[in-house]
Amino acid sequence: MPQPEQYDVLVLGSGQGGKRLAWEQAKAGRRTICVERRWIGGSCPNIACLPSKNEVWSAKIAHIAGHAAHFGTKTGPVSIDMARVVQRKRDMVARDVANHVEMFRKTGAELVLGSGRFVAPKVIEVRLDDGASRLVAAEKIFLNLGTHAVMPNVPGLAAARPLTHIEALELDYAPKHLIVLGGGYVGLELAQAYRRFGSAVTIIEPGAQVMAREDPDTSEAMQRILTEEGIRFVLSAEPQKVTGRSGDEVSVTVNGSAGAETIVGSDILVAVGRVPNTIGVGLEEAGIAIDARGYIQVNDRLETTAPGVWAIGECAGSPLFTHISVDDFRIIEANLAGGTRSTRDRLVPYCVFTDPPLACVGLNEREAKRQGIAVRVAKLPTSSVFRTATTDETQGFMKALVGAGDDRILGFTMIGAEAGEVMGLVEMAMLGNLPYQSVRDAVIAHLTMAEGLGLLFANVPPPSKR
Repeated sequence: MPQPEQYDVLVLGSGQGGKRLAWEQAKAGRRTICVERRWIGGSCPNIACLPSKNEVWSAKIAHIAGHAAHFGTKTGPVSIDMARVVQRKRDMVARDVANHVEMFRKTGAELVLGSGRFVAPKVIEVRLDDGASRLVAAEKIFLNLGTHAVMPNVPGLAAARPLTHIEALELDYAPKHLIVLGGGYVGLELAQAYRRFGSAVTIIEPGAQVMAREDPDTSEAMQRILTEEGIRFVLSAEPQKVTGRSGDEVSVTVNGSAGAETIVGSDILVAVGRVPNTIGVGLEEAGIAIDARGYIQVNDRLETTAPGVWAIGECAGSPLFTHISVDDFRIIEANLAGGTRSTRDRLVPYCVFTDPPLACVGLNEREAKRQGIAVRVAKLPTSSVFRTATTDETQGFMKALVGAGDDRILGFTMIGAEAGEVMGLVEMAMLGNLPYQSVRDAVIAHLTMAEGLGLLFANVPPPSKR
C-alpha cells in the first residue's frame, strides 16, 4: 500500500452534521478533508428538504390561486407551468450549493468529490470523479453517509423505472395519474403537491393507516384532509406486481381486505422508507460494526466501535431529520472539547409539510402507552383558535399530553396552519420544565395561532383521585 496523505480530520459525507464538523475543525486549525460522493452539502439542500418544500410551496400558491374567488379576488383560469416550478427549485439549489462551496473555501476545509472506502483502520481510498484516486489517513474520522430510498421487492417494480423523491422533484410535467407507494411523510407531501399541480393521485399503503407512527386520530384527520382534495387512499393493500413503465402507463396489482385490485396510472412514486448508505464503504476493514438493519452502531456520544471514528445523522440510526444531524454535530463538537453531551433524552421535534402541516414533539398517546406512562390528554379543534375565523384555515386540531401525576408537558401534536411555529413554543416550555399552567396562563398575542395554546391547556383534565 502506498503511503497515505495525512490529515487531522476526515469527514466522509458533506451532509448537515458532516459539513459543520469539517468547517469547525478547519477553523480550529486542524488539517481537514471532506469527501463527498455526489451532493455538495448533503441531500437536504439538493434533493430532499429544501427542494421538496420549494415545490410544495409552489403547489400551495397554485391552490390559493385556484381558490382566490372565495376570498374576493377574481382571477382568470389558473394553469401550472411545471417547467418554471422546477427551474425555481433548481435556482434555489444552485445558490445553496454555491454557498456551501464558498464556506469550504473560507474555512479552509478541503472538499473532494469522489467515493470513499476504508482499506484499513483510519485509512480511506478516495476514487475521484475524474477517475484518479487518493489514499488518505486521518487521526479522527467522521462518517456522515446518509440514507437512500428503499426499493421494495415487488415483481415488476424495478423494471417499471419508478420515481423516488429525487426524480419526482425533477418532473417538468404533472403526471396524469400518479400512484404513490407508501403513506408516510414523504409520500403525503409529494402526493398533495402533485394533486395541486393537477394530477390524479392514488396512495397505496400496506398498513391500516397512513403515517404509521402517529396516533389514529392524527392519521384519520390527515387522510380526511387529503381525501377532500381528491386524493384516493388504498389502505391495508400489499402490492403484488407492477407492469408497464412509469412516465407512460403503469399498473399496480394489490391484494387487500377487499380482495385483489389493479390500479392503473401514468407514473409511480416509491416512498416506503429509507436504508443507510453503509454498503460498499469498507466498514469491516476499519472494525466498524453495523446493526441488523445496516445502521452504524454508536454509543450515546456517537462513537463507533472503532477508536477515533464517529458517525453522524441517519447512518448512525439517529432520527431521520436534518435538525437531528445538526444536533449530532453539536454533541460531537461539545464532547471533543471535553463536554458530556449525549443523545439520551433529547426532544425530537418534527414537521410534515402538508397543507395544513403536522408538527409533533415529545410523546404521543401511542408512545406513552407503549412506555407505560400515564398521561392526561387535552385536545382542541383548530377551528377554535380565533385566528382561523379570519383565514378560514380551520382544519385539524391541537393535542397535548400532560403527566397524570404531575403538571409536566410530555408531548404536543398539531395539524393546522403554522403548526411548526406553535410546536416550537411548546418545545421551549418542555425544555424549560415549565408546568402546563405556565403556558395556559401566558399572555400570547392576539390573533396568532399560538393563542390557541391557552385554550388547549385550559382543557387539561384534573389529576385523577386515588
